[in-house]
Amino acid sequence: MPGIAPDVISHKLTISPAYKPVRQKRRSYDAERYEAMRTEVEKLQTIGFIREATYPVWLANSVMVRKSTGGWRMCQDYTDLNKACPKDSFPLPRIDQLVDATAGHELLSFMDAYSGYNQIFMHPPDSEHTAFITDKGLYCYNVMPFGLKNAGATYQRLVNKIFAGYIGNIMEVYVDDMLVKSRTAEDHLQNLSIMFGILKDYRMRLNPKKCAFGVSSGKFLGFMISQRGIEANPEKIKAIIDMERPKTTKDIQSLTGRVAALTRFISKATDKCVPFFKALKGGKRDITWTAECDNAFQALKNYMSKAPLLSKPLPGEILYLYLSVSGTAVNSVLIRKPEKAELPIFYVSKALQSAELRYPPLEQLALALVVSARRLRPYFQAHGIKVLTNQPLRQVLQKPEISGRLIKWAIELGEFDIQFVPRPAEKGQAVADFISELTPATVQPTSEAITETILPGQPGTERLDTSTPVWGLHVDGSANQQGCGAGLVLTTPDGLKIEYALRFDFRTSNNEAEYEALLAGLRLAKSMNAKQIRIHSDSQLIVNQVTADFAAKDASMYAYLSTAHQLLRSFQAYEIKQIPRGENSHADALARLASAINEKVGRKVPVDILAQPSTITSETCAVRYEDTWMSPIYSYLTNGTLPEDKPQARKLRYRSARYTVINDVLYKRGYTTPYLKCLTAEQGDYVLREVHTGVCGDHSGSRSLAYKVFRQGYFWPTMHQDANTLVKKCDKCQRFGNIPHIPAEPLTPIVSPWPFAQWGLDLIGPMPQGKGQAIRFGTLQTILHPFENQLVFCITSPSPVERSGRSNKQNSEETAETAAGQGKGSLAGKASRSTVGHSDVLPNIHWRNPFLPGFWIGSGSTCGNR
Repeated sequence: MPGIAPDVISHKLTISPAYKPVRQKRRSYDAERYEAMRTEVEKLQTIGFIREATYPVWLANSVMVRKSTGGWRMCQDYTDLNKACPKDSFPLPRIDQLVDATAGHELLSFMDAYSGYNQIFMHPPDSEHTAFITDKGLYCYNVMPFGLKNAGATYQRLVNKIFAGYIGNIMEVYVDDMLVKSRTAEDHLQNLSIMFGILKDYRMRLNPKKCAFGVSSGKFLGFMISQRGIEANPEKIKAIIDMERPKTTKDIQSLTGRVAALTRFISKATDKCVPFFKALKGGKRDITWTAECDNAFQALKNYMSKAPLLSKPLPGEILYLYLSVSGTAVNSVLIRKPEKAELPIFYVSKALQSAELRYPPLEQLALALVVSARRLRPYFQAHGIKVLTNQPLRQVLQKPEISGRLIKWAIELGEFDIQFVPRPAEKGQAVADFISELTPATVQPTSEAITETILPGQPGTERLDTSTPVWGLHVDGSANQQGCGAGLVLTTPDGLKIEYALRFDFRTSNNEAEYEALLAGLRLAKSMNAKQIRIHSDSQLIVNQVTADFAAKDASMYAYLSTAHQLLRSFQAYEIKQIPRGENSHADALARLASAINEKVGRKVPVDILAQPSTITSETCAVRYEDTWMSPIYSYLTNGTLPEDKPQARKLRYRSARYTVINDVLYKRGYTTPYLKCLTAEQGDYVLREVHTGVCGDHSGSRSLAYKVFRQGYFWPTMHQDANTLVKKCDKCQRFGNIPHIPAEPLTPIVSPWPFAQWGLDLIGPMPQGKGQAIRFGTLQTILHPFENQLVFCITSPSPVERSGRSNKQNSEETAETAAGQGKGSLAGKASRSTVGHSDVLPNIHWRNPFLPGFWIGSGSTCGNR
């Protein structure tokens, strides 16, 4: 078979490099399957669809599937290969639109391509990746095989390309299903000729067994198409009618799946399947088939035996929409009225989920309209729609004080041409199920729902006493994508308005946000010592739950309601009422402000942060604290308690004079410092760690750390010792801190007020004897005298000091060098050791005086002045 030329189109895999190649382990089959596999391989190899593969990187198994005729079909398991290929987002046509575009034509021709996918060649580099394993060897595809991801998108791209200009005019194509349509029989041959010419040019082959030419009706995409309109597939109807009573969960799932395939033709399909859904809630394999299920099953079969014929709207025709709401679903039917007849076009049904079940009836009716507009969007865009209703639906969607949900729906419906008109008398069978718009709920609450409970100690709404001041409170909550918040306006009896906004650090629903706003307002009013309060809210649910008109069936709502009642007991009397949103605009603006901003910024209205829901109760433990250093001082300052020991009592009185108590907190007073908050040792340790290693900590030294804590306004007696201990124990400070090279003790300078006020004394020796056994005198700074133990007292100092930092050896060496360099030393006489003493020569020695230049010059031993 020639196939489509590769320059027109070829299938590329585009394997992502992030995936590793997978070679599947070979599977074993019986002899019958192996024989069918060998036959199919020989056939495909003969016509050139496959070839032998060598060293493939990707390898898939062959899977044999039984045909309806009893033969075997060979498929490949490309699961791993498909995971590595990105999805091709080429759009496929909408089946509903194709079916509508086909109905109403006089002649039709249905065609199917012969092995359509196999007529497109694989991209040569990707051919090896389609390799599969058989019992005779490895093979890969030269053409696009079935089972590859994006194969349908590639084929749809081909037919859109070769039939461009004819699709939607004389042809409709969905992948390999092709249809030629003609409004008159005379044009059909010409349309077929155009189509065959295109097929010949691109070498596309058809399967004659699946083609039908020049017929008035036929099956297309699972629907029966004719000039009269659209009918359900008789095979699908027969599958439901001939189905036996379900016995297992799988049987019920099969039944609901068959109904879903025909939901376009079934009026109120969800309501008809409600008993089946109930039977599935148990989650067991075996079900309990009740009489209600049996009646619903028989009613469904009877309805499908006379399934309606759906009509096709004409261009520019006005269409009509009937709405209906039951206790479990919203339903609608779109009809057209040619010549005063009512012909159905499309049935829509949707089950109500969770919160939708609690919508007011009018909001559920509006939901039915929104669901219909979404499901039937092509019809709403191409035609004018008249909604037939006797309910004030237009007023609900257009009044300014509607809720946020209705505002969103009104904006969504604003793009369509929708009119609301009263219902006429129903005449057609197509709308027989839509006679009643709002059907009372017939389904009892499920076992999962929380039963209605009367709150213990529910506060009563006593009438407000106008002679006593009454406070006003407007509250509103907001929950959106930006965040959640609450706004409230508390009005004093004098008319002063207190604005307050609150942002939540957690996600809430709209109802939970409304409750948080109410609880915040009640806490604020309680702190202001309000006795009577009048509350205004635009939330219908909150107001009616507080007044016990609505039951709190949800666990979260029950918790919030309990908290609200506890706060309401703090007031002598209260009144709560619902107001329109337009009258609550002030609180609404504050709520939107709080939910929109991400951080605190300077503004007139304070915006606080609520870290957790108000329904979360804090668990408290009884903690007994031991006496600290503050306990005696605090007891004395507050109660006048003194120790029995009089010296200790006197000492405590003197010490307490430096402290004071403010709001039950002990502070230390100072002459030049502000009040310092007194802390215990545990609290001080926490403060030190926060300053030292906290967010802004710089791992400073102990003295700097203690001073920083002091500047922050804290005090405890062992602050410096604790700071020093913390720094020494800090691992990072010990590892990376600078090593100090200063003495262990701080250097203290010594200042001399006058000469000889301080003396320095060093002991040196023994000294060598002078020539002739005489005593050598005359150095500028030294008096030498031999003692009996050969020790010499040395008085050395350029400036007399108490202690010299130099060693004795340094002093003696410096003295000798000074004397030798200056040459001003003199011998003080030669005498024997027995006749010369220090008292004899001391008056003749000139002591250097740096303060009186020239003093005693020439007297005794001379000494130069500096």
